[in-house]
Amino acid sequence: MSIIKRPRRIMPGLNTAAMPDLVFTVLFFFMIVTHLREVPVKLSFQTPKAHRLDRLAKKSTVSYIYIGRLMDANGMPDKTEGEMLMQLNDKFASPKQIGEYIKQERARMAGEDLTKMTVSIHADRHTPMALIGEVKRQLQQANALRIHYSAQSEREN
Repeated sequence: MSIIKRPRRIMPGLNTAAMPDLVFTVLFFFMIVTHLREVPVKLSFQTPKAHRLDRLAKKSTVSYIYIGRLMDANGMPDKTEGEMLMQLNDKFASPKQIGEYIKQERARMAGEDLTKMTVSIHADRHTPMALIGEVKRQLQQANALRIHYSAQSEREN
């Protein structure tokens, strides 16, 4: 009996020619689906703390109202300005302008998202309740009834 030796097979190298195409396709996908903040926040606010927090599900249906103090050039709260200001998109506004703001936000949304529209209020913890109450009244008159109050977890420092 003779032993037959077979030639050893050499493993071919991995073809990486399609790798750049795949990388750029994935990069392009994430650039399309990522929603970056479009509105620069010009106000400084410390949100109140809460026990139980829920996350907003679909960010494209959320409209934001910011209430706080004006920031100085260094991004710190301006100590000279004592009054609370409200920011809708990139403009300062009064509660009476909320109705027009909600109308503009509804115009930019897709039809199926209109029923899921949520207004997120980012207010400083020292905001007077009279101002929060007026904002809520204006939202009710504009038929924006889903309101989310922004807060931070008590576990965060």
